[in-house]
Amino acid sequence: MVRGLFSAMEQGTVLSLLEKSVVFLTPANIAHVLRESSWLSTAWDLANLYLLSAGAELLGEEAPLLLGLSEGTTCYVSLSYFDEESPFADYLVHEAAHVFHNCKRRTAGLPETRRREWLLDIDYRKRETFAYACEAYSRILEAGGSRQARMALADDYAACAAPADERVSVSEVVALIGEAAAAKNGWKCILTRCGPAARTAAHPSAMDGTSARQPHNR
Repeated sequence: MVRGLFSAMEQGTVLSLLEKSVVFLTPANIAHVLRESSWLSTAWDLANLYLLSAGAELLGEEAPLLLGLSEGTTCYVSLSYFDEESPFADYLVHEAAHVFHNCKRRTAGLPETRRREWLLDIDYRKRETFAYACEAYSRILEAGGSRQARMALADDYAACAAPADERVSVSEVVALIGEAAAAKNGWKCILTRCGPAARTAAHPSAMDGTSARQPHNR
């Protein structure tokens, strides 16, 4: 994903950022993570994310069923990541994709300009579409050694693995995956389709908020 979305000169810097950004929630670190959470709502979500992965009772009927969550430049991933059987699921890629629109270039140590403030300029309304597309396409790219194989996998994704998430349009994600699978550079397709409609518009401050990864249909 990093190789597809960033120039060769920037890839090492972005990978170094991600190495420090990913936190798997385990029995050894969950207490520390909760104590250090910036917001009570985030601590609540992370506690339920961890309890779900442990097969324990959640903290209430309204507790979200989360497998991953991003806040700022940190992405928290459930240990259920290692149990996922869907060929199109990758919670780590999904949450890492959110880091790209949450992190400013100068924070990562890259030069910033008036028109290039964020690592990736993703339309606020397309954040989840971008993350789901990156997730599925990364799996398709890994499994499909040819354009024909990737297109066949995109059809499989459309038939059984499209996200059940009210924040995204299933038809839009499916169409985007089909386009990326057929293209020579699928990452560029995803980035273009999820970019801002007008670059003159202000980047929403809500980009620094949280974004939760929900389970696939199975």
